[in-house]
Amino acid sequence: MRKVRVISYGVGAVGSMIAKFLLEKEDIDIVGAVDVDKNKVNKDLGEVLGLEKKLAVKVSDDLGAVLSKADADIAVHATSSYLRDTYPQIASIVEHGVNVVSTCEELSYPCTSEPEFAKKLDALAKKHDVTVLGTGINPGFLMDTLVIALTAACQKIEKIEAVRVMNAATRRVPFQKKIGAGLTVEEFQQKIEKKQITGHVGLEQSIAMIAGALAWKLDEIVIEHAEPVVAEKPVEGKDIKVKAGQAAGLRQKAKGIMKGKEVIVLDFQAYIGAEDEYDAITIKGVPNIKQKIQPCVHGDIGTVAMVVNSIPKVINAPPGLLTMKDLPVPSAAVENMAKYIST
Repeated sequence: MRKVRVISYGVGAVGSMIAKFLLEKEDIDIVGAVDVDKNKVNKDLGEVLGLEKKLAVKVSDDLGAVLSKADADIAVHATSSYLRDTYPQIASIVEHGVNVVSTCEELSYPCTSEPEFAKKLDALAKKHDVTVLGTGINPGFLMDTLVIALTAACQKIEKIEAVRVMNAATRRVPFQKKIGAGLTVEEFQQKIEKKQITGHVGLEQSIAMIAGALAWKLDEIVIEHAEPVVAEKPVEGKDIKVKAGQAAGLRQKAKGIMKGKEVIVLDFQAYIGAEDEYDAITIKGVPNIKQKIQPCVHGDIGTVAMVVNSIPKVINAPPGLLTMKDLPVPSAAVENMAKYIST
């Protein structure tokens, strides 16, 4: 059985981590790499990834050229959080008859936020007999897929709450800046207003996915504005020092409303200095279920794992735009990747 042939589209921070993990898999070949960063284009992928060896794969900014000669089974796509930005990229991959697994947060459940793009992409994927999936640790697993799995033990459900609290000191500097760490409260609010800080992308999609799995018809999904988590004492992240009274990060809530009641509540907290890290899911129903993972799952490591572990399930799946609730139960592909792929 030949190796799984993968294209790495986007070799930024997360894309590079995914590529490095792919290289650990003996039966996966990275047969192409795409990025728009001029500092990476025409360089060997091994050099871009900071490895001590060359991979004989040059990073290109010409997606069409890479797709035409790579004969790839699947593209791992990691460029942007927003489907409006990534649609042309993903559509181009699909038109070449290549499956896609993407870190694009809005792609995790796009029929709510971008229904027209979702409809077009689904039709295009079916036309070219390939599968498209958006996934990651969150959205993609902790605050939606795992929630859905836990509801299987319930006879009745009244309300679902998922909380993620993470110490951003262990995350990349760009992530720390993304959540506003080190800003004054006034600076934080200004950046929120200018949309330079967007809060957590994916809460809407996670709520919609849970509701879709339960066949709940929500009246609305309310995404609250991200609020600063103010440091009570000095704390430090990677290259970022936060003084007492400054923003250490952010907190954001989202709610699914049905018949005037909050039936799904997601609470995302990411800030430097969080002493109690955890992922928790509480289901009020019959029976009540309380699940807590402590410390919380590391976001970057978990996202890389979710993307790579989804590769065989995407290749095996029927064509179209799918979501995590449409696939078999997620699992690690710890052995040779080819063993998990139907022939």
